[in-house]
Amino acid sequence: MSRPTVAQLRAFLALAEHLHFRDAAAALRMSQPALSGAVAALEETLNTRLVERTTRRVLLTPAGERVARRAERVLGELDRLVEEVRAAGGPLVGPLRLGVIPTVAPYLLPVVLPRLAAEFPDLELTVHEEQTDAIIAELVAGRLDVVVFAPPSPVPGVTELTLYDEDFVLVAPRSYELPGVLPRTALNDLDVILLNEGHCLRDQALDVCRQVGARAAAATYATSLATLVQLVSGGLGVTLVPETALPVETRRAPGLEAHRFAAPAPYRRIGLGYRASSPRAAEFEALAAVVRSAVDGDSATEVRVRGRGE
Repeated sequence: MSRPTVAQLRAFLALAEHLHFRDAAAALRMSQPALSGAVAALEETLNTRLVERTTRRVLLTPAGERVARRAERVLGELDRLVEEVRAAGGPLVGPLRLGVIPTVAPYLLPVVLPRLAAEFPDLELTVHEEQTDAIIAELVAGRLDVVVFAPPSPVPGVTELTLYDEDFVLVAPRSYELPGVLPRTALNDLDVILLNEGHCLRDQALDVCRQVGARAAAATYATSLATLVQLVSGGLGVTLVPETALPVETRRAPGLEAHRFAAPAPYRRIGLGYRASSPRAAEFEALAAVVRSAVDGDSATEVRVRGRGE
């Protein structure tokens, strides 16, 4: 008697989650025909219809609902088995799927990746860059092992290790002639440009503005920090940039000045997150230690590295 394969179950579970062939295929990083073929093969193996295909979306049949629930448990147990075996083989050996938010990845990875390669040569690292909600969803679903993000997690079940705190710095056109050190209330007289919705950095910047009653420029948003800084360079307003991004982004744009805030300065916290059920906690503690050490040794930026439990 033939049995479903792991690939078939993963394909069907992704389809059950997204209820759309294109979105499910994108989530698994496979082609849509390959995903459709895997689901069809699973239906043939089980000799039952699992999905109802309409012109706009996919619906699960009653049998499909039952298979999806069971497949989630089966694949969860399989992932835990693999994690336990990897953990027994030594710290940070073999595949590790890392998610990183876009406002951290370009500035942290160049500092951390060489250190990881030197200290853990048998680590097989893959990196996925996406906004917080997306990488946390991938983490909880078992498609990522660990994430670097700005805590807290939007969902329960994620263990968080603090890595470092970094101040926000106000970036403005040089023509604004602002003092070098600013009180937060200076934001009241400025148009603050933000990232688009979905970026946690946008929410953090809005929080800083709300604390002093400042407004954000309603008509101007950007999809990346690089674009945000270029807009400021073009005279469209000011923005808040995290310390680690400052050297990279201000180097690309002319006519800018960075202004730090008077103490206590607004800041954000960056942490490492993993599933609370993962047996690889010791490995992720080791990973966090490497990240802290690499950041602490980077002379280009000023951050406050935090130890375990802070």
